[in-house]
Amino acid sequence: MKKVLIINGGQNFGHSGGKYNATIAENTLDVLRTFENVDVKITNVNEGYDKNEEVAKFVWADYIIYHTPIWWFQLPNGLKKYIDEVFTAGHAKGIYMSDGRTSDNPEINYGTGGMLGGRKYMVTTSWNAPETAFKLPGEFFNETSVDDGPLFGFHRMNAFVSLKKLESFHFHDVEKNANVERDMKLYREHLVKVFEKELQTQYLIL
Repeated sequence: MKKVLIINGGQNFGHSGGKYNATIAENTLDVLRTFENVDVKITNVNEGYDKNEEVAKFVWADYIIYHTPIWWFQLPNGLKKYIDEVFTAGHAKGIYMSDGRTSDNPEINYGTGGMLGGRKYMVTTSWNAPETAFKLPGEFFNETSVDDGPLFGFHRMNAFVSLKKLESFHFHDVEKNANVERDMKLYREHLVKVFEKELQTQYLIL
């Protein structure tokens, strides 16, 4: 039995009702239910949480799937608070032990003290920005991808606790030019591809 934790970081704040990321999370659950021997837990950050229970979920999971909107080129405040609280509560309790360094040689091995080795994560993001803003010369993000640019710190955060990255999926232009049916179809295909590969690889190893 493989265990998946879905973290829905969508929020009800300002003009956002969190509905788009709720839809993504629902599609994730629907796809995962098509696989045998997959157990799923879901955390909706907007609905509140117990930080110690969330630590236990991270330790329990084989895979963590984050769903987050991007606000002002960063994680929304509720999801950032969740990570700050849960990861800090997970110190020496399964998420991380230290920053990995020793007093004998503090110049090396930073970021090697994570405790979630063997687990993997995936992230989806949703943007008002069109995909072309990241790819076309002269456009806003200077041909820097979501993962290498705005999400660089997020990915290093997960590496710090020893999680291994799976291929991300990014939803673009969701405010001015949304095509939910098309985008969810593409996302579901992506998720099936990722987990077919993951579950087959594990089966062959067994």
